[in-house]
Amino acid sequence: MSNQAPQGAVPMSSGGYGQPPAAAGVGNTAPPPTTTTNNPPSAQNLNQIVTDYLKKKGFTKTEAVFRQETAYLGPDGRPAHRNDDPGPKKYLKAFLLLKTWIENNLDIYKFELKKLVWPVFVYSYLELVAQGYTDDAKHFLETLRPHLDAAYQEALGVLATVTLPQHVKENQTAQLYRGNKYRIPLNQSLSGNLFHFLEREADEGGSTITYILQTHCIVETSARGPIEPYSFEAIYRRAQNLDLDEVDAQEGIPGVFTGVTNRDVLDTSAKLKLGPLPMEPELKEDVRAELEEEDQRYPPADGRPTLVEEFDRRIKREESADAPSRADLPLPPSRARDVVMEMQKVRENRDRFVIEGRTGGIGIPVSACMFTLHNTLGSVSCMDFSNDHQLVAVGTMDSYIRVWSLDGKPLKTSLENEKDLKVNNRKLIGHSGPVYGVSFSDSITNLNRNIYGEGSDKKPDTSTKLLLSCSADGQVRLWSLDVWACLCIYKAHDGPVFRVLWGPHGHYFATAGWDKTVRVFTQDHASAQRLLVGHDTSISALAWHPNGTYVFSASDEMDKSIRMWSIITGNCVRIFTGHTHYISALQCAGNGRILASADAGGNIFLWDIEKGTRIKRMRGHGKGGIPSLSFSAESNVLVSGGLDGTVRVWDVELPADPSKANPLASVAAQTGQGGDGAGAAGDTIAVAGSSDGRSITVGGQAAQGAGATSASGATVGTSGTGGGKKKTKEVQVTPDQISAFATKKTPVMKVQFTRMNLIVAGGCYDPER
Repeated sequence: MSNQAPQGAVPMSSGGYGQPPAAAGVGNTAPPPTTTTNNPPSAQNLNQIVTDYLKKKGFTKTEAVFRQETAYLGPDGRPAHRNDDPGPKKYLKAFLLLKTWIENNLDIYKFELKKLVWPVFVYSYLELVAQGYTDDAKHFLETLRPHLDAAYQEALGVLATVTLPQHVKENQTAQLYRGNKYRIPLNQSLSGNLFHFLEREADEGGSTITYILQTHCIVETSARGPIEPYSFEAIYRRAQNLDLDEVDAQEGIPGVFTGVTNRDVLDTSAKLKLGPLPMEPELKEDVRAELEEEDQRYPPADGRPTLVEEFDRRIKREESADAPSRADLPLPPSRARDVVMEMQKVRENRDRFVIEGRTGGIGIPVSACMFTLHNTLGSVSCMDFSNDHQLVAVGTMDSYIRVWSLDGKPLKTSLENEKDLKVNNRKLIGHSGPVYGVSFSDSITNLNRNIYGEGSDKKPDTSTKLLLSCSADGQVRLWSLDVWACLCIYKAHDGPVFRVLWGPHGHYFATAGWDKTVRVFTQDHASAQRLLVGHDTSISALAWHPNGTYVFSASDEMDKSIRMWSIITGNCVRIFTGHTHYISALQCAGNGRILASADAGGNIFLWDIEKGTRIKRMRGHGKGGIPSLSFSAESNVLVSGGLDGTVRVWDVELPADPSKANPLASVAAQTGQGGDGAGAAGDTIAVAGSSDGRSITVGGQAAQGAGATSASGATVGTSGTGGGKKKTKEVQVTPDQISAFATKKTPVMKVQFTRMNLIVAGGCYDPER
């Protein structure tokens, strides 16, 4: 009789684990190993032995499959799939798994992957109802309704009436879904990623999604790129009203839901919050208390409202239904400086020159003050005025920045060794490439009194403290205007940075550049807080919404689109298309409802932000570009500055009678001279000049016709006669132009409406024009 192998021993080849079996018919008197006689290996130990054996032999794929199959064992020791949520709960778990995966996917894929959400939801709900899980189906519907209500409100109302298995058989909509397979067109790479994910997460709900897709849907793959709401392809299809691709036309179930395709993706139904940002409660109380004291000290003239009444009207506007929440845009706590600034803003708003009602293109007595820089030799690339109109800064192609005081007084400094230094301009050096943008932080003229009390030596300073600049070297620099030095360098963009702009409430600023991105920073963080991606070409213009929760950007070359981004979510919420030239300037109106854009072809477009549609086009500037736009305090008048050497004032509202031609419509535009400079009584234009290129002097002489001369000797032509030069081309001026101010040889780089509704403009004298 042959000996039997000890119980629990594993037969294996030479070199393996365990004891080899005895040969048949050969006596074997040797005792069996003591380690396997009384202690047979458990299922776990046995699996480990097999795993080690496969690993030693190099069967890596077999080992991986073996590990996966033995990860979960049943009571009998055999592999079993884990199912924590059997029965009706698996559908909710599976849906949430899919939704989370889509939300965490790449932005370029999210839009197309969302096509899966609705069919998976519908068939999961119908499966629950058909199987008799009435309560679970109701819970499933109520739990997921908030995620789907915005797009499928009507369809959800129909599904809510299907609550019993009998309803599934009788309801017409349910029968359409159950009797037809739902077509889902997906990009080829997306479909592969989807099923790979579902296989990987099979035990967590992926198998349920796979069952729904295989049983009730047809996933059709295509070789095209992924559909993205604001892609260049989507914009082009929308503009050309192109037919759908065949695969898109068959999406969904005919008569129930056709899906969202490239022709429909430019959706302008996203809810926007365009109202003003509410003031911080503590700041509101402090400002109101100080304004009450101000009214007691300086009572208003008869017929004029008090500062408190003006402030209350502002607060009432901030309480509008579409205003964003204060929590949406975190800002630093207010300081005494903020109290003084808000008080002065209320005062200036009350005492401003009021432009009331529709002008109909009729002249209004708006004054424009022009500051001209001389001897710049074409090196100036950008310009900005401080909001208190005490400083002007220019960036140059020679990589430095120069700051002047507009009134010629010495610039302030906090450095002890420069207390006796009396200079009216400063040079800021640090960039290693051309400077493309500069932007002053907010400021305002200070109060006549000290809110700390007359005996206090300390007084809140409301002048501008910081200057931002961007350059071809890829850097954004923050400069102190107290110590005249660079405080911080922000390095985030890949390539040149073309635009930089402070937000309306400070603390935040936006940058845009060659890398096709917009980035939003806070001044106390070196890295960007938001990265806004979507443009197909580099970005040429930038603007903030007055409430600080949105930013607008425009791109050049082939794109030529304007995009509106939500700072809160980082998403693109509106897109404006229609320009056919390089977009050179953007500006949002103070009421938050209108966006103005200008291009190199001399066109100015006004857009309805809420609807995402164009209101009108205004013409009058010659070609060359319009670098700057600005709205009046009431948002009913727009001023533009062009490289054709003119400052033009426009009626934002449509003319009362558009059929009546504007008397300025026959103005010659080669030299950029735009009609009668004295467009109405009171229109003036002042000129600033410099004899050495290092300082600016201000001339306050009014221009009453051609040939008015500033204090520095520069000649300013304000009539359409052009000093005898031959006119070769005329531009039709639209009836909504109110007035035009012309310089002789100064391309206008910057225009700005002050809070008092006066126009400040600046440019560099160009003798070659």
